[in-house]
Amino acid sequence: MTAAETGGVRPATAAELEGWRHVATGKVRDLYVPASAASPATATELLLVASDRVSAFDHALEPPIPGKGELLTRLSRFWFAQLGDVPNHLLGETHQGTPVPEAVAARSMRVRPLTMFPIECVVRGYLVGSGWAEYQETGSVCGVALPTGLSNGDRLPEPIYTPAHKAPQGAHDENITYERTVELVGPDVAAALRDMSLHVYESAAAIALQRGVVIADTKFEFGHDAAGQIRIADEVLTSDSSRYWDAEAHEGGDRTASFDKQIVRNWLTEHWDGQGTPPVLPDEIVERTAARYRELIERLGA
Repeated sequence: MTAAETGGVRPATAAELEGWRHVATGKVRDLYVPASAASPATATELLLVASDRVSAFDHALEPPIPGKGELLTRLSRFWFAQLGDVPNHLLGETHQGTPVPEAVAARSMRVRPLTMFPIECVVRGYLVGSGWAEYQETGSVCGVALPTGLSNGDRLPEPIYTPAHKAPQGAHDENITYERTVELVGPDVAAALRDMSLHVYESAAAIALQRGVVIADTKFEFGHDAAGQIRIADEVLTSDSSRYWDAEAHEGGDRTASFDKQIVRNWLTEHWDGQGTPPVLPDEIVERTAARYRELIERLGA
C-alpha cells in the first residue's frame, strides 16, 4: 500500500485509533487520516501503521510475525535518517498534528500526502529471484543485457534499474522496460525515479556492507507533493522490500543466509503450488523469520 491509497475494505486487523479514521489497508500496512479531515483528499497528514502481517508471492499469509510491524518501522526510520539527501514523506518531529496513539507509536509513521507514481522502482545489485529466472532464458533482466556466465546470487558488474508497473492489490506487478516508464510518467520523471533509485541503493548498500550485510536488491516507491517535489515514500529498505544477505556467508558461497522473509518464501515453495489459499505457516517458520528480522536490526544498528 502507498500513502496515496484511499480505498479498500476494512479488515478486523485495522484497529480503532483515537483521533484517526481508517481509510485503506494493504497487505501489511493500514492507512489513516485525521478524524477531523473532511476527506482523504483534503488531509494534510496521514498515519501509516505497519502490522505484523506477512505476505509472499502477492498473498497475505497466516499467522503474523510477532513484532514485525515495529521492526519494519525501525528499519524505515533508520534508512530515512541515513539518506538525508533524498527527500522523503516523513513529517518531522516538530510537526504539530494529530497525536499518535501510544499503542501504535513504535510501528507507525506520520507522513505527508503524496500523489504516487504507478512505478515500482526496483534496483538489483545481485542476480537472484525473478531476475535470475529471466536471465537464464534471455541473458537479460527487464531488457537490460547482462554478461554471459553469471550464476544465481552473483554480484552484477553494476546495479541495474528494473522497474515494474504497479498492479492492483492481489495482482502481480508487471516488469517493464525503462522506455515504458517514460510512456507512463514522462521522460523527466522517469529519469528522476531511475537516478534517485540507483543513488539510494548504492548509498545504502555501502552502509550495509560496512556492517557485514549485503543488500542484494530492493524496491522503492515515489510520489510528488503539492509543490511537485518528488519524495521517496511508503517503506524503504525493509526486510519486506529488500533481500538482505550475510556478507561473510555470501563470500563463502552460502547464498541462503538471508535476513528477510526468504525463509517464508522457501517454505511456501516447498509446500504450496501457488493455487488457492496459501497454507498456514508453521510455528517454527514464524519464529525463525522473526529472529532473522531482529538480527538484521542488530547488525545494522537501527
